[in-house]
Amino acid sequence: MIRKLCAEALGTFTLVFGGCGAAVLAAGVPEVGIGFAGVALAFGLTVLTMVYAVGPISGGHFNPAVSFGLAIAGRFGWADLIPYWIAQIVGGAAGAAVLYLIASGAPDWVAGGFASNGYGALSPGGYGIVAALVAEIVLTAFFLIVILGATHTTAPVGFAPLAIGLSLTLIHLISIPVTNTSVNPARSTAAALFAETGAMGQLWLFWIAPLVGAAIGAAIWVGLLERGTEPDIAGESR
Repeated sequence: MIRKLCAEALGTFTLVFGGCGAAVLAAGVPEVGIGFAGVALAFGLTVLTMVYAVGPISGGHFNPAVSFGLAIAGRFGWADLIPYWIAQIVGGAAGAAVLYLIASGAPDWVAGGFASNGYGALSPGGYGIVAALVAEIVLTAFFLIVILGATHTTAPVGFAPLAIGLSLTLIHLISIPVTNTSVNPARSTAAALFAETGAMGQLWLFWIAPLVGAAIGAAIWVGLLERGTEPDIAGESR
C-alpha cells in the first residue's frame, strides 16, 4: 500500500506541476505562449506518461473522482478510497508548492488565479455556476466511461494510457473557457491553495461536480455498456 500511495502522490504531483505549470509559466508568454491548446495538451501528456510510468503500481488514478468512480464500478476497493484521496491531495499540493516556488522567482510576478478553477468572475469566459456544474459533471462522466472502457479486459492491451491522456486533452480543449477545467478535485484543491482570488470559496463545486460525474459515468458503464456487451475479440461487436 505504501508503494501505491507514493505512486498516486507522485502522479498527482506531476499532473499539477505539469498541467498547471504550463498554464502559469507558459500559456501567456508574449508571442511564444502555448495558449489554451498547449495547456490542454500538457494535462493530457502528464496523465499519459505517468499512467505508463506508475500505473502498474497504483492503477494510475491521480484523481479522487476517478478513484470514486472506479470503486462504484467495482474496479477499486472502498477501503482504499480515503488513503488514495489523501495521497492525491498531498501530491497535488506539493506539485503546486513547487510550481509556486518557481513562478515566484520571476520579476513582478503575482499569483493571481494560479490556474485555479472557478465560475462567474473566476471563469475564464465568465460562465455562471449552472454552466460550470453541467460541464464538470458531464465531462467527468465522459472521462470515467473512457477509463472504464479503455481498461476493460476486452480493450486492446497497452493502449489505455493513450486513450485516457487524449480524452483528458479533449476535455480541457472543451472546458478551459468554462471553468479552467477541473474534473479532478485534487488538482482544484492544489491550485486554490495558492490562488490570490476567491478560488477557495468556490472549491466546493470542483469536489461535488466531479464526484457526481464520476458516479454517473460509472453507473452508465456498469448499467448500460458493460453487462452482456463484451465482444469475443476487442473491437469486434456481436
